[in-house]
Amino acid sequence: MKSKTPKDSLTIQTNLVMPNDTNQMHTLFGGKLLAWMDEVASICAFRHCNNVAVTASINNVSFDLPILNGAYVTLEAKVSRAFKSSMEIFVDVFVESRDGKKEKCNEAILTFVAIDEHKRPMVVPELSPETKQEKQRYTSALRRRQLSLVLAGKMDAKEATELKSLFLGE
Repeated sequence: MKSKTPKDSLTIQTNLVMPNDTNQMHTLFGGKLLAWMDEVASICAFRHCNNVAVTASINNVSFDLPILNGAYVTLEAKVSRAFKSSMEIFVDVFVESRDGKKEKCNEAILTFVAIDEHKRPMVVPELSPETKQEKQRYTSALRRRQLSLVLAGKMDAKEATELKSLFLGE
């Protein structure tokens, strides 16, 4: 199976925030943004593995800036690391001003699992990061995965070598 780069999975989606997308403060509902993130990440995962992939977890979401009614919101998703059957996907969210300038306002990290026609996990292509940011996200993805596995009781903390090195300098 041929290795892929993050740009092979790049998925960009732009949405206009309409009144029915907003809360009482006239800002985008967090749940609506989560739905958009899940959708763009799903397409991104498909592009990486050329197959159906399902959401396994949403590892992190940060709502840093409010997104106002009438705003143009652009979501950019890329695979940050591929494991055996799962893929970590970073979604960066930008709001576009009237002068065309984009400002990052939110981000999320999601994990997807590729499944075959029998709904069983299947092997996905390896990922070869190219840029400095892609390499940083690739490296930190292993620590996030180990932390999630330890917290879920699926990995003994003593086996989480990347995570231990972060705290113990090993």
